[in-house]
Amino acid sequence: MTERAWQRMLSGRRLDLLDPSPLDVEIEDIAHGLAFVARWNGQTQGDWPYSVAEHSLLVDDLYHELYPKAPVRWRLAALLHDAPEYVIGDMISPVKAAVGPGYRAMDVRLTAAIHLRFGLPPAIPQTIKAQIKRADKISAWAEAVRIAGFTKEEANRLFGAPRHKPADAIRIDLRAPSVVKQAFLERFAQHMAAM
Repeated sequence: MTERAWQRMLSGRRLDLLDPSPLDVEIEDIAHGLAFVARWNGQTQGDWPYSVAEHSLLVDDLYHELYPKAPVRWRLAALLHDAPEYVIGDMISPVKAAVGPGYRAMDVRLTAAIHLRFGLPPAIPQTIKAQIKRADKISAWAEAVRIAGFTKEEANRLFGAPRHKPADAIRIDLRAPSVVKQAFLERFAQHMAAM
């Protein structure tokens, strides 16, 4: 008997994790999944878990602040930077390191399928990837200090101190998954309409 390597999505699509097809990727599935996946393994303060969807919205905002003249397609890439986690979950960095290259390979395949589905190149240019990573690290720093119990010194060491504006000015939202899902879908629709 062969092990199952696919996930049934709420849309009815069957997403093959080993060979994902862009035709099986739906934004509603991504938004729903990311709104229910907790960052920091749920080890955050607040009445709601801090979701990957909320993080993705913040990374998009930060990317836009850092690179206001960037084409909207790269904002879409920033919004979707963690999109594979809608089906494979959000593993903290120490777990990713322990799992090894298999996780990374699956993430790359899913990212390519997601990007193709929404008109992005399967792999974005390294310069854009580095810019999005910069916004991602600023978001991680703010999350770590504001809601995940890290000291500023720990966060500075792990993520680098934010330099583009005072760190305390970075807003961290904690909202119900249904609200975050809707906000993610609205942002996605704005980007798609502007492309």
